[in-house]
Amino acid sequence: MIRVGKQRLTPDDFYKILFLNEKIGLDPDAVARVTSNYEFLQEFAKGKVIYGINTGLGPMAQYKINNNSELQLQYNLIRSHSAGCGSPLPEIYAKATMLARINTFMQAKSGIHPEVVQLLAELINRNINPNIPEHGGVGASGDLVQLAHLALNLIGEGEIWFEGKLQPTAEVFARENLKPVTMHIREGLSLINGTSAMTGIGMINIVHAKNLLDWAVLASAMINEIVESYDDHFSDGLNRVKSHYGQNQVARMMRSILQDSQLIRRRAEHLYNGKTEEIEVFTHKVQEYYSLRCVPQVLGPVLDTILNAEKVLVNEVNSANDNPIIDSDAKNVFHGGNFHGDYVALEMDKLKIAITKLSMLAERQLNYLMNDKMNQKLPPFVNLGKLGYNLGMQGVQFTAVSTVAENQTLCFPMSIHSITNNNDNQDIVSMGTNAAMMAKRVIDHSYIVLAIHMITILQAISYMGCEKKLSVYSRKKFDDLRQIVPMFSEDTTKYKEIQQIAYYILENKPKFPLID
Repeated sequence: MIRVGKQRLTPDDFYKILFLNEKIGLDPDAVARVTSNYEFLQEFAKGKVIYGINTGLGPMAQYKINNNSELQLQYNLIRSHSAGCGSPLPEIYAKATMLARINTFMQAKSGIHPEVVQLLAELINRNINPNIPEHGGVGASGDLVQLAHLALNLIGEGEIWFEGKLQPTAEVFARENLKPVTMHIREGLSLINGTSAMTGIGMINIVHAKNLLDWAVLASAMINEIVESYDDHFSDGLNRVKSHYGQNQVARMMRSILQDSQLIRRRAEHLYNGKTEEIEVFTHKVQEYYSLRCVPQVLGPVLDTILNAEKVLVNEVNSANDNPIIDSDAKNVFHGGNFHGDYVALEMDKLKIAITKLSMLAERQLNYLMNDKMNQKLPPFVNLGKLGYNLGMQGVQFTAVSTVAENQTLCFPMSIHSITNNNDNQDIVSMGTNAAMMAKRVIDHSYIVLAIHMITILQAISYMGCEKKLSVYSRKKFDDLRQIVPMFSEDTTKYKEIQQIAYYILENKPKFPLID
């Protein structure tokens, strides 16, 4: 069990809770702080003007709310902002939003009643997930629209996902003996005023991006085996003179995978042996194409970008990000803009650019395998059937190219696409949830591209009959993937196999041998 409020949540925690269904518990000391923070606000607010408690919202904050209407204001806020549209977030992303939100509340800076975190914990543990539309939020004041839909479910209204179906929230709560949240002082504003949707989506993006990077390194290592490339482009001697962590880590990963390969050539054995004086034209390339030779330099920056995004999102998910901040330690209430999502938006923009570059590398390696004039080893389109009569991997290449092209178009940064709204009160916004959703789409697309690439690698290895010369690790992955897509020479539909491989690599993180 993961104790929320006791530790900083990480992508690994998100993975365990969201993908492995590990339960959460609320740290008792943190719950006590939430309770104390709520009690402080109740007392502190008497006789004072505090935004969102006894004032209107946004540009209508100049309007004073009378005492008899304060709690109804909180309900009005939730219902009026439940205005999203488009497809619902997949359940796992909606659950991630709840997890990010509960962790924010457990910082004890939001002035909410403890029943809010208790209900959120119950929903997370029972896999009852909010119905949150994709479209609506501008990322400042946080994810107002998306989080309003979460809040709508918490007050027992709208529809909620349970047992794979969208059902009336009131019916699910009644069957599960769950009590909706009631408004005590500012629960409505606290629930919707933060960055938890973009952050929850972003944390899943980090999990998937790290896995995707590992598979891209594996694919790059295996294609270097197919080509029988020289060993020095991923050597320690070459890479250590560049002081970038990502590049050196990718090179180490490649060395780890290929350490016992019988296909990789040692440059010293072939070209530094003093036996080449009579050779005028080398049949084997002295230096491989960039998509094979520059893998550490291409995927290294991708890794560094993922790790930096992870650092920023971990900071965000473990922060108090609503407004105002209720600081019971300082005995004060601070008004400001912690709901602004630019930290997340900028990282999601950078992440989608980095993952697009990863998909571009995979597509270029795929193109190398398809083009017999380039590789000079394989039949056109890695066609194991009759040339001209069969078409091999020709059709799937179109899908890979089209998908990469869409990734490239999606790379326009959302974080600079601010549009003033809310009567010009929100005159610069982050578009953070849009940025996170676009990064998600790029990552999803890239799994498809990599699946096509991996099927082509399998076919190339089978054509060459070099399975036994692969590294032990490459051979293990070759055998695993061949269980899903056996060798083929006749033309058959491939769309299901692409989806099956994409799902496999999404669900199965490579476990590299010990890195040297």
